Amino acid sequence: MARPDRSTSSPRWIAPLLLVVLLLAGVLLAGQLRLLPGLGNPFATETEDRTGPAVLKSLRDMSRYEGASGTFQVVVDLDKDAKFLPDAVRGSRTLFVGTGSVGAYVDLGGLGEEAVTVTDDRRGATVRLPHARLEKPALDAERSYAVTKERGLLDRLGDLFSENPGDEREVHRLAVEHIGEAARESGLAKRAEANTEDMLENLLRSLGFERVSVTFGEEGGGRG
Repeated sequence: MARPDRSTSSPRWIAPLLLVVLLLAGVLLAGQLRLLPGLGNPFATETEDRTGPAVLKSLRDMSRYEGASGTFQVVVDLDKDAKFLPDAVRGSRTLFVGTGSVGAYVDLGGLGEEAVTVTDDRRGATVRLPHARLEKPALDAERSYAVTKERGLLDRLGDLFSENPGDEREVHRLAVEHIGEAARESGLAKRAEANTEDMLENLLRSLGFERVSVTFGEEGGGRG
């Protein structure tokens, strides 16, 4: 008795499927090897960077940037005279050398959304900042000293009953005031702005921006 043939024939859809796969593989290979100049890779992916600018967040995290610092020295000559008494009886004169430093900074923590503008191609950026400000002068106690102290007889007697004899707070205050005036006239704030501009240009160029513009004005300091 003859045995039935158990061999099964392949489905009819196998051959067309293999043909389609071979055709697609041939097109893909031709595109990769550039055998057909006008034919690109039909399965190539396109990459588009849609990342938003993180520049403003980075600037806010910095809070402030101290762009310059100056050291100043002033000689305070404080003379107190009694109207109807000679200096030997009532009066004082103090010659005080005050040395202190002043920092100039740009406030970055309060920048609003309009402070940074990025072009559509992400190649250019404009940053608007507030003008630089001066910090309060810091008097250096180790480098500040009284040169001379001349006091009348009554003033010396008063020191015997004083809780703080030889009080120099007044000359310290005057020294701080004069150092602050010197800092304002020195152009320290302008130097801080120039250094801040250089810092931001280098920072933004390192992030891929090719055109960078930094401007200073009160409108840059609004909060968003």
